[in-house]
Amino acid sequence: MSLHVLSHPLGAHVLTHLRDKTTKPALFRTLSYQISLLLALEATRDLATEKKSIDTPLEPFTGLVLAKPLVVVPILRAGLGMLQPFHDVFPDVSVGYVGLERDHTTAVARSYYCKLPPLANTRTIIVDPMLATGGSAAQAVDVVKAAGGKELVFVCIVASPEGVATMQQAHPEVAIYTGALDRTLNAKKYILPGLGDFGDRLYGT
Repeated sequence: MSLHVLSHPLGAHVLTHLRDKTTKPALFRTLSYQISLLLALEATRDLATEKKSIDTPLEPFTGLVLAKPLVVVPILRAGLGMLQPFHDVFPDVSVGYVGLERDHTTAVARSYYCKLPPLANTRTIIVDPMLATGGSAAQAVDVVKAAGGKELVFVCIVASPEGVATMQQAHPEVAIYTGALDRTLNAKKYILPGLGDFGDRLYGT
């Protein structure tokens, strides 16, 4: 499995403000967009291309276009906070949804919704802000694979070593792109130093 940790001054700047407990939901959403945009660009750096011949206003030209469709699958609900940058950078992207809700007592995810577009011959990017225990991420990858997804990538804003290890064991071929690899999980399975409950901070709940 390949782990890619974002290395960009703006990413570090944005993450610091995301972590700050005084950051209000409106600013939190803006910052989430900014770092998700950086991660979207990193996670698609190796997209396959193919040649295309066109005519410029002055002469014929052979350029490159994307060779495969792109599908983004946010894990509900917090993953929705990472979706818009993919829409903005890749206007033809298809979107699927996997609904997983973590039980705060057991830290085990419960599936409550799944809607996916055709996944054959696509690059499918699963997005969820927090890779904590890794259970939800691994479960979402299971769902996407069962629906026909093969070329998969997982993108998160903050990851724990425990979550990365879970993903490595369950899906070693799936590359992980993250804004930060944090220290550990606490007794309640929250990432430390982390940034709290991403969904609650995103939506002010």
